[in-house]
This record gives sequence, C-alpha cells and structure tokens, in this order.
Amino acid sequence: MAKSLRSKRKRKMRAVKRAKNAPKELARLKQALATGTTGEVSMSDMQEIATVVPADKIKKKVDVNMEKEKVDDGKMEVDSKRSQKTLMDEHGSYPKWMNQRQIKKLKEKRLLKKSGQKFIKKKGIAW
Repeated sequence: MAKSLRSKRKRKMRAVKRAKNAPKELARLKQALATGTTGEVSMSDMQEIATVVPADKIKKKVDVNMEKEKVDDGKMEVDSKRSQKTLMDEHGSYPKWMNQRQIKKLKEKRLLKKSGQKFIKKKGIAW
C-alpha cells in the first residue's frame, strides 16, 4: 500500500531531514554523555542532604506493614446502585455509554415481561 508517489515523496523528504539533523543530534548526544560522566553525584554528597538507608531495612518495614493492613476484596465503591439485569440506576436512567438502540431493546424486553405477551407488534409497513 505504501507505494504511491505521495508516500515515496514523504519518505524521501524524511531521509533528507534526517541527514540534515544528524550532525546536530550527534553533537547533542556527545554533550549529554560528557556531562553525564563529570556530573555524577557521590554518595558522600547525598548523605549531607538526606539520610541514606540500606535496602534491607526498607524491605523489612514494607513486609511488616503489608501484614498489618487488612485485605481489600477488590470491589469498588459506587455511589449509584445500578441493576445488573436492566442496567438502570435507582432513578430509572441508563448509563451514558449505552446507545439509544440498546436502551430501546431493553425497554421492549422489560415491557414484554410486564405485559406477559410474546412479542410487540412493530410499527411500519407489513409485507
């Protein structure tokens, strides 16, 4: 699919742009690598700013805290109560994501159960 003249032209222009920007990118990369080696922070400098704690102590604290917390059942707390069967909430409204066709189908099912009929006669032309 990507063999049209337009896509070939775009690929050609991207290659030209890469060739033009390559020296700038290389210089920027060299500069970043140079500052990375000289700009390292030693642990002695870090101890002046913050207290350094070994990883073992932190892991032990986390394990103790995990045991103390109560286990969550994984269910979300929802403000509105929604029926699983009809998807209507306590006010009789459907969720935002549901389209009108789905709402109409559910409404017809609910009315059929209520009236006890087998089907509702559709409006329109009968062939």
